[in-house]
Amino acid sequence: MTVRRSAATLAATAAVLCAAVAPVAVAAPSPSPSPSVALPAGLYGTKDPTYDGVWRQSLAFLAQRLEGVTPAAKSVDWLISQQCADGSYAAFRPDVSKPCDAKTVRDTNATAAAAQALVEVGGHRETVNNSVRWLKSVQNEDGGWGYTAGAPSDANSTSLVIGALARQGQRLTDITTPGGRTPYDPLLALAIPCGGEDGGAFAYQPDKKGKLAANADATAAAVLGTMGKAMAVGNNAAGKAPVCRSGAVRTPEQAAQNGAHYLAGALAGSGHLNQPPMPGATETTPQPDFGNTADAVVALSAAGHQDKAAKAIGWLKKHSADWAGQNGPAAYAQLILAAHATGDNARDFGGVDLVARLNAAGPEPAAVVTPDPSADTGYEATEKDQVHSGDDVIGGVWWYIGIALVVAAGAFFLISGRRKNQQP
Repeated sequence: MTVRRSAATLAATAAVLCAAVAPVAVAAPSPSPSPSVALPAGLYGTKDPTYDGVWRQSLAFLAQRLEGVTPAAKSVDWLISQQCADGSYAAFRPDVSKPCDAKTVRDTNATAAAAQALVEVGGHRETVNNSVRWLKSVQNEDGGWGYTAGAPSDANSTSLVIGALARQGQRLTDITTPGGRTPYDPLLALAIPCGGEDGGAFAYQPDKKGKLAANADATAAAVLGTMGKAMAVGNNAAGKAPVCRSGAVRTPEQAAQNGAHYLAGALAGSGHLNQPPMPGATETTPQPDFGNTADAVVALSAAGHQDKAAKAIGWLKKHSADWAGQNGPAAYAQLILAAHATGDNARDFGGVDLVARLNAAGPEPAAVVTPDPSADTGYEATEKDQVHSGDDVIGGVWWYIGIALVVAAGAFFLISGRRKNQQP
């Protein structure tokens, strides 16, 4: 559901960024095998972090917290140290002693992922708030976000930022541009109407002529985005089959269900999505896309169609072990997110303990507690239950209980004082 970071695509991305054009969504995170920089002690994974250091660390934390794992303090400290003074993150900063400057490529995807991860870890309110302030400050005029600040809005980046804003406690409909656009508006503009080819899908971005082309990765991201949900979602029981409603897409809820309908159809045959062909590639045999399949599972389950994800989760159990082993922490994390969303056991996923393997990819966790499988720990906040908190994270119901206790105590002493003054 996110912009994936393969070595070849990211090399192209670096050149593209120089031309101030947003990168293309790609299939799975596979950074170069030999690091070109020294690996920090707190970082997850052993491959080059240049293009995905913050990303893979953040996904690792999200998956671990769902499974009752508390990351090591030095791992959390490493992620926090990557933040620029303005609250943004780059994909990776090898030397954090040097402040971010105009040459630092600030990455909305990394920033949004880090914010979501640190909310789940807990105890880092101001770090999260700084990231949210920066994300809000670089919102495009159409209401969305591009891969980097100022880049044209795309479905993946916009959806990731929506997840970060929602998880921090922002009311999304209140985050408007001077023209009155909300974060939902660019996603609705990228939704392909039902009734025709690829109806219900989302495009990553319009092409130069404004035409929309279906993109499964963008669709999985946008289903969560139009529901106002973060990457880590709970186990949502199956409901009615998704329906693709014809006509103009007018509401985020309709767009989400249309997108779920498209994903259900795309997974119905083989049980997996395929990688889009790379530009100039001569290989014609479709290759399975493990990462996007896992993301589609999360999106379908979050939309209330867990039954439509059953075939895909079964396929992942049988075939994803080698892929995850080759691609490392972010891949294991994606599979854990998919397992959690469907109520499957991430500690025995097709015979593989995904949690143990993810834990082994980084410093020894501070704590490991096997969660109650009957408890739903996924974040399911929607527009109805989000608390608008400006730039601050409000501490939920206990915050209100605390306020109530203070008010009650004040009233008690006031009444007590009055009684004493009234005594003869």
